[in-house]
Amino acid sequence: MALIHDDFRFHLNIRFGDVGKYVILTGDPGRVPAIAALLDEPTHIAQNREYNIYNGSLDGERVTVCSTGIGGPSTAIAVEELVMSGSDTFVRIGTSGGMDMKVIGGDLVVASGAVRSEGTSREYIPIEYPAVPDYDVMCALKTAGDALSTNEDGNRCHVGVVHCKDSFYGEIDPNGVPVSSTLAPAWDAYVSCGCLTSEMESAALFAVAAARHVRAGSVFTALWNVERTKAGLPDKVVESNERAIRCAVDAIRLLIEKDRNS
Repeated sequence: MALIHDDFRFHLNIRFGDVGKYVILTGDPGRVPAIAALLDEPTHIAQNREYNIYNGSLDGERVTVCSTGIGGPSTAIAVEELVMSGSDTFVRIGTSGGMDMKVIGGDLVVASGAVRSEGTSREYIPIEYPAVPDYDVMCALKTAGDALSTNEDGNRCHVGVVHCKDSFYGEIDPNGVPVSSTLAPAWDAYVSCGCLTSEMESAALFAVAAARHVRAGSVFTALWNVERTKAGLPDKVVESNERAIRCAVDAIRLLIEKDRNS
């Protein structure tokens, strides 16, 4: 049997029709059952490597929850194989480190675009082409996020550009690597431009979505703000991603309704 063939997805261990049109993506395989529990009749579909997959339903529409692992390459593989299997709308839930001073630990951030400081997106779209979400998905996430938020530190919902990178510790300690003379000034420039938060998957997700002509968007919990910490300003450190999860589920509901009425 060929390693890669039309009927079976090598990494996800699924076939066409095994998953729904709408997909919630999350990095952590262990988080998938908790997200799926918010759907009607959650059912485990497959698990292989970093990929854990459940199906359920919302308002009578099949919805899939799939983990991607950490970073762009594994995210791209998941999205590619999900598209091959019939999915066309993706909402990513993630955690992130705040960059803009107005982002406080606990805040939600909906991505309006992603800085492509990673490698995966370059294998899908030209470097001049922006990594941006689908407009309808972004708006659904913002609407859902606003409904779950208040005008209080750690409970707001922001929309803006996010930063994507391949090295987690390049953000935490850029001066500890030989290419610090490149990383540090670039980071400062992104902060100066108003970049809201830093994470590791959205640029790849948006690039694959653009190349495959499907819809995608992302929402993050800011776990803390590295710039506020460096400046000695008050900040919160949070661990829960519950509000971002609820935001994604509610956004899928909004998209289902909009798609039925269009």
